[in-house]
Amino acid sequence: MKEYDLIVIGSGPAGYSSAMRALDYGLNICIVEGAHLGGAGIMNGALTSKTMYELSMDYAVAARTDRGYRSGSLSVDFSKVIKTVVHAAKEKQYQMLSQIETFSSEKSKKGSLTLERGWAKFLDPYTVSVENDNEKKQIKGKHFIIATGAKPRQAPGLEIDHERIINSDDILNLEKFPERMLIIGSGIIGCEFATIFSNFKQTEVHLLDRANRVLPYEDDDVSDFVAKNLEDNGVMVHHTAHLRTIKKHPNHLEVILDYDAGHSKVIEVDVALVAIGRVPNTDNLGLENIGIETTERGTISISDECVLKDGDNHCHIYAAGDITGHTQLYSVAEFQGRLTAEKIAATPTYLLDYSNMSTLMFFKPELASVGMNEKQLRAKNIPHKVAYYSNQLVNRAIAMRNTNGFVKIIVSDDDQPKILGMRAAGPQASAYIVSVAHLINQGNSLQEVLKIFYPHPSVSEGIQECLRTLSGKSIFKPEAFPDLINFKEWQPDKQ
Repeated sequence: MKEYDLIVIGSGPAGYSSAMRALDYGLNICIVEGAHLGGAGIMNGALTSKTMYELSMDYAVAARTDRGYRSGSLSVDFSKVIKTVVHAAKEKQYQMLSQIETFSSEKSKKGSLTLERGWAKFLDPYTVSVENDNEKKQIKGKHFIIATGAKPRQAPGLEIDHERIINSDDILNLEKFPERMLIIGSGIIGCEFATIFSNFKQTEVHLLDRANRVLPYEDDDVSDFVAKNLEDNGVMVHHTAHLRTIKKHPNHLEVILDYDAGHSKVIEVDVALVAIGRVPNTDNLGLENIGIETTERGTISISDECVLKDGDNHCHIYAAGDITGHTQLYSVAEFQGRLTAEKIAATPTYLLDYSNMSTLMFFKPELASVGMNEKQLRAKNIPHKVAYYSNQLVNRAIAMRNTNGFVKIIVSDDDQPKILGMRAAGPQASAYIVSVAHLINQGNSLQEVLKIFYPHPSVSEGIQECLRTLSGKSIFKPEAFPDLINFKEWQPDKQ
């Protein structure tokens, strides 16, 4: 029976990054993966959905007729789109596999990587079985990292048949663009797929929004912006609607929606996509064999250093990524994975700060966020000031003929205002959000931040002018452009 310094269960962003960081310390590592190398971070997840998004955005730009040119015979082939998406995923998988082979036990003298294909199950605190279609074996480890990620959440009372009622894992298995699609769930995943399919203009898209607005956790102006753009892109958003039932017919699905106002509506679609979040992958891990119990949400509780909270007697077992119940972001999983390896190697580490995470939402236009929003600050009775600055006033956006977007920045309301959060939409929002994340982490005052020179013409000048608006120094004034620039203050005792 082979024994390794570290066994990593799962090869997604948490698992793979932890294995590579452990390699830096000369450990002999075994990565166990039962499905796709790279997990949902590569296949049926972040990379594939974003590749499809980029292709849809390219198509949408090519279809525009307001830029002085027109495409002669624009068409799209769904099978070729999917082929391109899968090729992108495999490109990354082979990069990962090439590195594993480079540091294989046969070649590497200090530290090694071994990939075992199969499903891992704990037999005891130091032994797992690995089973695939061809064989079943046992391996031992001195340390373990559970990084099995998450899977699409099931809708109560709705059976996924993976053909007409599908989840995000089934997108790549579709044979053609659905003529009509219902997307159940108006969070990030649902809105992203609504954007993708509406961009291609081949599908009538219905989006089921149980709340009064999409992205209900965001501030109202942000969620209203997203909803309006979806509707302008052709998506039919059903606000305050609840799914009663889906009846299957030979050639279509009959969907009955009940609205909060009391009326109902029946619509006909070809495919229903369930996009109501993801749940941790803990099935058949054998956690009962090591005395680990999951939470009510199915997650594994960890300490700040990613050690299992239930594992007082098993301090050699760690967990990282979506399975821990923290925000389901690629970057969070990756950081947690790296931290576990550093903890195993007994090197100095820093505790992860989850308060100012950057998030990208691939809509039309893309939306980026970092830090707190108004709803969160008001819930905590934190005084703050808010400025909203439209991209319609930003020279680079005007030159790009792409002014649909904004910068919204929130700062503390005190003598030395500090940035508390930002939301930005429009071209390149995903690129410059990290600069504001850095400013938040540094704790720089608004006065210090305003000393920075911004290149011209750049989309990031919208940040500069938004910050100037907060201090009453903007070049364009709210009084002249009340629809494009907005400033407001909030105090708990004045509401």
